[in-house]
Amino acid sequence: MLFRRVLSKLDAETAHRGAFAAMRLAARVPGLAGYGRRRLLPSGGGARGVEAFGLHFPGPLGLAAGFDKNAAGIDALAALGFAFVEVGTVTGRPQPGNPRPRLHRLVADRAVVNRMGFNNDGAAVVAARLARRRRRRGALPVVVGVNIGKSKVVPEAEAIGDYEASTRLLAPYADYLVVNVSSPNTPGLRDLQAVELLRPLLTAVRAQADAVTSRRVPLLVKIAPDLSDDDVLAVAKLAVELELDGIIATNTTIGRDGLRSTPIAVDRAGAGGLSGAPLAQRSLEVLRLLRGAVGEQLTLVSVGGIATAQDAHERLRAGATLVQAYTAFIYGGPFWPARVQRDLARLLEEDR
Repeated sequence: MLFRRVLSKLDAETAHRGAFAAMRLAARVPGLAGYGRRRLLPSGGGARGVEAFGLHFPGPLGLAAGFDKNAAGIDALAALGFAFVEVGTVTGRPQPGNPRPRLHRLVADRAVVNRMGFNNDGAAVVAARLARRRRRRGALPVVVGVNIGKSKVVPEAEAIGDYEASTRLLAPYADYLVVNVSSPNTPGLRDLQAVELLRPLLTAVRAQADAVTSRRVPLLVKIAPDLSDDDVLAVAKLAVELELDGIIATNTTIGRDGLRSTPIAVDRAGAGGLSGAPLAQRSLEVLRLLRGAVGEQLTLVSVGGIATAQDAHERLRAGATLVQAYTAFIYGGPFWPARVQRDLARLLEEDR
């Protein structure tokens, strides 16, 4: 509690770095990460896990991309109770991201505004880190997704080559791969959600992943909540046509409607993607729209405004196979994922 109060007084990004460093340090204690995971993952009938795109997930709740951009703390996060960890967004070239401050809390809304700008070590460094983890004895058996995006310096006309470069390096170490075309913080990125641009991009990534691996790496696309319903349906139709494995819905929003925070606080937070509780309704709407469009042909991963086990349960009942969170983890602290995972397991058991 004291640790959380101290972190709450810090700049949001500094607090994030400090908390993540503490998690990684604790996970280095011999045997502690494995013990923590065994204690924190749910037990009983609800812990039978989830089967999705050929992978077994020990539970339905995972960590969304954005928290561990560089695959630096996968085991520490798994030890807290996440069933899967999605690292990234990783870009073909290393980049520092946007100038600080670039991460702000809107506490009254249990929300966060970020304009990080895909700050990361680049695909080559992250791939090497994932390769070392795979070789290391004692790494926890957690599903690891890799989320890839466009390097800021790469023009839109060369985006496909940039995604291909990331895929070539990262696909061999990804349990599943996500094409991110929905962050609002890289100029021109969201334009790639248009079907005429998205089709050749996804086709190229699929071909590259097949070329560098001896297995079929599950491929998903992550979309924005700000798409119109017609555009959501167009992406769904394309995903089915290209035989993608799934869709992650949704990323952050550029909207600011209906916030409880004062206009001054919202202005101070500035531009960027809004995540957390205000996103919940639209994220749920997009999920239902997608499930109605794709039937059982695709795995849907729901993210956006999930704060409780009841929230996660509602998404699963609405058609999600898996759920992810990030902002609620920031507000809820290190024991939040285990608590939600256990409570969700009980709700799922009651459904049987």
